[in-house]
Amino acid sequence: MRKPNDISLKDAITKMLSVYRLRGKYDETGIVVHWPELMGTAVANRTTQIYVSQGKLFVRIESSVIKNELLMVRTGIIDKLNERAGSKVITEIVFL
Repeated sequence: MRKPNDISLKDAITKMLSVYRLRGKYDETGIVVHWPELMGTAVANRTTQIYVSQGKLFVRIESSVIKNELLMVRTGIIDKLNERAGSKVITEIVFL
């Protein structure tokens, strides 16, 4: 039997992230973790470094061919990543 002031675990974690102002960093970390799943194995295998700083996603890719392909679809990648995060986390992608 639930008490009237009980909340679900999901709601409690969401509230905790908001109270301690960790939501942004949590979302950024989620983007980095889900990069291989969202971009596929071909891109993930050639990605050597990925990190987020001030709303920009920095990605180092070994293959110049893949880098050029990703440059052409940059806005689509940003939309896909933000959709996965559930909020506007990434504003720009920089390929190194």
